[in-house]
Amino acid sequence: MDLGITGKRALVCAASKGLGLGCARALAEAGCDLVMNARGAEALEAAAETIRTDFGVEVVTVAADISTEAGRAALLDAAGPVDILVNNAGGPPPGMWTDWTREDFIAALDANMLAPIAMITALVPGMMERGWGRVVNITSQAVKAPIPVLGLSNSARAGLTGYVAGTARQVAGDGVTINNLLPGIHATDRATSLDQGVSEAEGITMDEARERRCATIPAGRYGTPEEFGAACAFLCSRHAGFMVGQNILLDGGAVNATL
Repeated sequence: MDLGITGKRALVCAASKGLGLGCARALAEAGCDLVMNARGAEALEAAAETIRTDFGVEVVTVAADISTEAGRAALLDAAGPVDILVNNAGGPPPGMWTDWTREDFIAALDANMLAPIAMITALVPGMMERGWGRVVNITSQAVKAPIPVLGLSNSARAGLTGYVAGTARQVAGDGVTINNLLPGIHATDRATSLDQGVSEAEGITMDEARERRCATIPAGRYGTPEEFGAACAFLCSRHAGFMVGQNILLDGGAVNATL
């Protein structure tokens, strides 16, 4: 399928690995030029060079922490006008409700709610002026089915979801769509970290931890960054202009809900 976005300029955050890299590669395959952001310069440039080689698109890299004002300013200055924004950030660490302080919540909000909102605020007006734009926020299945040990993530991502619900409907008339992708467990470093925590806490092997988690997923496996990226690229395509303010699960059926 021709996604109709060849030549569009896409900014992908946290794009050096995992789901962000899956999205960047899918958009590049669809013909988009990229602005890729992550905190680690070496891994980011290595990922970008592979994309340049594989797809022949222009890729600009900006190593910066966009949970900070200085980091966002550097990224936005280098990016210039973009047609597509993919907001993404690693989730806060797991824990118990008794562990978290105000500072922990502020850090989670900065990374997983306020930074994406700031990026939307900065880039969507230009999209509206040009009459076309796409924003995809990578949130979590926890928005629909909270995960007790991920309370920091539950809180911050739910806040972003509420913001998008209203904002998406205010900008759609100018050709800009904003939607959220809600990943379940995927074969990324985040999954390895969570499985390692279970392994250490319960005295089981990593393979046993993975098998136990896979048993809770109707699909019987973890998702892949490639299939996640393909879903993101479709939301960014010309075919998705009537999808507004939606929360789309990619979780292998793990969330057991009718709606």
